Amino acid sequence: MQITLLSKLVRCCLLLLFLSFWSCRTYRQNIMFQTENELNMEKMRAEMANAEQNYIIQPNDYLDVQVYTNRGERIFDPNDEILRSLSSGGTMQRQLLEKPNFLVQNNGVVKLPMVDYVKVSGLTLLQTDSLLQVLFTRFYKDVFVVTKVVNNRIFVLGSPGGKVIPMANDNMNLVEVLALAGGIDKNGKAYNIRLIRGDLQNPSVQIIDLSTIEGMRKAALNVEPNDIVYVEPVRRVFLEALADYLPVFSAITSVLTTYIVIKDLVQ
Repeated sequence: MQITLLSKLVRCCLLLLFLSFWSCRTYRQNIMFQTENELNMEKMRAEMANAEQNYIIQPNDYLDVQVYTNRGERIFDPNDEILRSLSSGGTMQRQLLEKPNFLVQNNGVVKLPMVDYVKVSGLTLLQTDSLLQVLFTRFYKDVFVVTKVVNNRIFVLGSPGGKVIPMANDNMNLVEVLALAGGIDKNGKAYNIRLIRGDLQNPSVQIIDLSTIEGMRKAALNVEPNDIVYVEPVRRVFLEALADYLPVFSAITSVLTTYIVIKDLVQ
């Protein structure tokens, strides 16, 4: 009788093992951004060429616009006037320095104090600085303008987990983004990194291999705002299936063991 029960237990284990291998496809359901067609490398090269240029302001950008007089002398604060005023002025002085950001509308214009609506979409930051400098000259002397985009970011998915990396500057590269996201651990494929760019309805995709120096040399590593970086995770199908079926296996084993013990006591 015990031999029969043990044989059934072995059969159950073999069945679970077979199901784990049969369900390999199931354990790839969280793999993202798989492509069935060939990648459009010409489009990707054009996108990479644009990435090497200065950033162009687009709709939905948030701008930090700072206007200074006296040719921007207060930026450097040579006489420590700002530092002294903050030390003596307290919270109210600090709040005055907290300036709002300005949204670029869908039509490419941004509404700013005093100068009202200004068309900035399609301009670089330097061109925007020059344009605003001319406009604010009507109100101030020796104007100096500094414009920044404050909501540029990169999305990192896959092995490092979902993370949003703010762009500190326009010259960030993929290696820097991955480092800020925590790097690639043992659960990520360094040889299968997808850089996705452009319109999500028709994006350009580049597959990058960072497992070798040669792969890094061949890749175009410059990143642009709103790029998606996907590090494909390593699939350990057997271990994942074992973890899923282990509770069932343990339950079956417990029931059979209990049955055998009771059977022996009765006899």
